[in-house]
Amino acid sequence: MSDTASTRATRNTPDRRPLVSAPDLLSSLAPLLADWVPRQRWFAGKGRLITGFTLLSATELLPCTGDGTAPGLLQLLVRAQQSAPPSRTPSGGDCYQLLLGVHPAPPPQLAPAVIGRPGGGPLRGRTVYDALLDSRLCGLLLERLRVPGRLGALRFCREPDADIPSGLPGRPIAVEQSNSSIVYGDSFILKVFRRIEPGINPDLELPRALADAKCARVPAPAAWFESAAADEDGEPTTLGVLQPFLPGSADGWKLALNALAVRADFTGSARALGHATAEVHTALAQTLPTTELRRPQLEVIAAQMTERLAATARAVPVLQPYRARLRTAFDALAAVGHDGRSWAAQRIHGDLHLGQTLRSADEGRWSLIDFEGEPARPLTERRRPQPAVRDVAAMLRSFDYAARSGPAGGDPWSLEWARRTRDAYCLGYAEAGGLDPRSAPELMRAYETDKAVYEVLYEARHRPDWLAVPMAAIRRLAAGGERAVGLDGTGPTRSAGPDGRG
Repeated sequence: MSDTASTRATRNTPDRRPLVSAPDLLSSLAPLLADWVPRQRWFAGKGRLITGFTLLSATELLPCTGDGTAPGLLQLLVRAQQSAPPSRTPSGGDCYQLLLGVHPAPPPQLAPAVIGRPGGGPLRGRTVYDALLDSRLCGLLLERLRVPGRLGALRFCREPDADIPSGLPGRPIAVEQSNSSIVYGDSFILKVFRRIEPGINPDLELPRALADAKCARVPAPAAWFESAAADEDGEPTTLGVLQPFLPGSADGWKLALNALAVRADFTGSARALGHATAEVHTALAQTLPTTELRRPQLEVIAAQMTERLAATARAVPVLQPYRARLRTAFDALAAVGHDGRSWAAQRIHGDLHLGQTLRSADEGRWSLIDFEGEPARPLTERRRPQPAVRDVAAMLRSFDYAARSGPAGGDPWSLEWARRTRDAYCLGYAEAGGLDPRSAPELMRAYETDKAVYEVLYEARHRPDWLAVPMAAIRRLAAGGERAVGLDGTGPTRSAGPDGRG
């Protein structure tokens, strides 16, 4: 285990050694982190042993070794070294952001947040805990965001017209997710990214672009914090984003399940959601660069989908019997380029499903949130222009998820509900965007199949009891061959869509 040189956020005093440059800081924390990090929902290396950590940067936001009873706050970027198979990252492991509270004797209510007490090093004798479960330290983060400037390895930024009141109480969102979020009063929500890759996160980049385009379907960022680029020509790395909170809104996943529970029609809501999706796509295409996918690019996309299918079939053997028939969807996508056709590509949401949408209680207006994309995919891939059809196919898979996982459990009525809802969503999209997504059947089928394959791997790893949901889509897609088929595998429809986890 090794430490690298890092920076300090508090003033040095003659009688106190800078904490974040102490050579034994990480080595004293490593045994605690090796036990705590793998148990966190946001840890991406499940199933592989952590063999060590490398400290990439450290910033002391509040003094951690003082003599008082106030908590300290330490921000770390650490790279987790893991056993085989080799990490996706060429530098040897995934990088994680840790926000650690440090206290001589934390109050009893912080017991669930405790990570442990280092046996040595500069924090010896103090308790280290997850700072995002401490409302006092959450409040400090908000104050830092209110005042732009640099603090050690970190830079805090704020939109000039953002009104961020002081003293808003902070509370963590107690749901499992790939990042950590804090709600401040009823005004703002701070997303703290956990698995970190160099560069601007799409969850900051795209909402800012949409704000510039005057698109009101997405909450505009008010502030964010980042680490500086390694060189003058590089981009900063986004670490957290503060956005307006939408109190009283309900997410689309819960709304869909509620409709299914009482056997209520959802086509009006789906049509309005299609409108909202198309408006966002149009604004992104007008604000950010677009490109054209021709034969070489389409062949690469099809090959990547084919490889993901092969890898998933190796990891989840129940998929293996359908592999050859599923591959025909990707072959058909490659053939689009062979025929001389091309397709427009632009920046998209990248992980669109019902859980990434909110409908206001008063006006019934839809908003889209969480533009990070699929966290498991590399940041460079998530920031790459892609066909807007990918988002549409993902939302259609989400309607399928709702129909099969709701109280009806995939009975004929719920499957018909999904068919009508999918059609209404596509109709709304066409009305607002000028292009019916069902007019590109090769792309729709390929992206729906790719999403269903992703779902199979996710459920097999994280929620085996849910595996039957994407496998039903796999059977339908495999049975369809060159044509799209209904959710029950018996009749033609115009498409379907991805996971609907809320």
